[in-house]
Amino acid sequence: MGVGFAVTSHGEHYNGRITLFVVLSCTMAAMGGVIFGYDIGISGGVTSMDSFLKKFFPDVYKNMKEDNKISNYCKFDSELLTSFTSSLYVAGLFASFVASWITKKFGCKPTILAGGAAFLSGAALGGAAFNIYMVIFGRVLLGVGVGFANQILGVGALSANLINFGTEKIKDGWGWRISLALAAVPASILTLGSLFLPETPNSLIQRSKDYGEAELMLKRVRGTTNVQAELDDLIKASSVAKTMNDPFKKILQRKYRPQLVMAIAIPFFQQVTGINVIGFCAPVLFRAIGLGESASLLSVVVTGVVCTGSTFISMLIVDKLGRRVLFLVGGIQMLVSQVMVGGIMAAELGDHGGVSKGYAFLVLFLICVYVSGFGWSWGPLGWLVPSEIFPLEIRSAAQSITVAVSFLFTFIVAQTFLSMLCHLKSGIFFFFGGWVVLMTAFVYYLLPETKNLPIEQMDRVWKEHWFWKRIVVEEHSTHKMETA
Repeated sequence: MGVGFAVTSHGEHYNGRITLFVVLSCTMAAMGGVIFGYDIGISGGVTSMDSFLKKFFPDVYKNMKEDNKISNYCKFDSELLTSFTSSLYVAGLFASFVASWITKKFGCKPTILAGGAAFLSGAALGGAAFNIYMVIFGRVLLGVGVGFANQILGVGALSANLINFGTEKIKDGWGWRISLALAAVPASILTLGSLFLPETPNSLIQRSKDYGEAELMLKRVRGTTNVQAELDDLIKASSVAKTMNDPFKKILQRKYRPQLVMAIAIPFFQQVTGINVIGFCAPVLFRAIGLGESASLLSVVVTGVVCTGSTFISMLIVDKLGRRVLFLVGGIQMLVSQVMVGGIMAAELGDHGGVSKGYAFLVLFLICVYVSGFGWSWGPLGWLVPSEIFPLEIRSAAQSITVAVSFLFTFIVAQTFLSMLCHLKSGIFFFFGGWVVLMTAFVYYLLPETKNLPIEQMDRVWKEHWFWKRIVVEEHSTHKMETA
């Protein structure tokens, strides 16, 4: 039994219901993001396991266990260790461009299949690794898979945290192999599912002049035979898209300046919230403040539950409260918690020793406050808002820029965090807090509300905005004068 719904476009309704095809498509789309979240969570967990550090990063293990002269903040400062973490994002950055070309040329199915195969290869190599080169190359392959499929992180990160907590207790120190290899589970679902997943109607229309197959697929997707209106709109949109030359050149035009700024600023700000620091370095951070190996991993499970739960809450309330409200409330929440964590660590955690259990659990609580703020603001909205503001003629270029900026700054943050932690110490939280102030002000002054607004009406929104109208209206007036 399907659940009925109707999608409105230009005053018309697209009738349909939630079919098995829709469920399968959503599952496949989510699997790529699940693995991305899993890879972020797993890397932080295994790098806090003694057996993993002893085998692949003996210098870090020695600093942590034997060298009492090194600051708490510097025990994990290792270029090799950061390379293990950040190599995934470099590979993902380049793979995303290749994936875009493959999708346009051959459709979604080969892209998903290639991503799943890369995930499986990376998981196998990581789980069987016996030297650092195998571990890092496995991460690179996982990054290739991430570049081909990247949507939703929360569930995957929580799964990784739970698995790390369990595998850390395995005797003989081989639990990290299970943690790395279990990425193959969602990767297998992604790969096998892609074999049964047909092409989308939009892809069939774009790559073929035979619209009969696209019509049949649209009927399967919607679960109804009344699809002519939607099919006509898809054909029209495809025809317009084929006449558009060089969207990357077009997006540089003045009238698209708001979209270009958002395509760069939103993913940039999303990464400098500091959330990925919590994602893949939280176990290291909790160990630095004095929690044991097992307690550190359990603490990350708690933060993972909070982040995943807040993301689901965001899904329920975003269309009621609006994007700006969640951005602003989440920003204030993140800022307050970051300042308090930084203050506690500055006052209580020196270069040596730890903090009391009471303060350690207070830090854990505040980090939960922080990740919940991110979970219902910059986490989901950092991807939702860009998808709502890019018109068709620049959409492919704008989305590519958004993904590229996200991967680039995820890599930069991952590559520099441990060194920054060593040099800035507790000031690292004030550093990211400063960025949160800037991004919250950016949203307040420069980002219009997009709730319940179709993309075709966004042009009017920019022209009515107090700041952007000076740019886009002036461009429009200039163009009319030149035409006349």
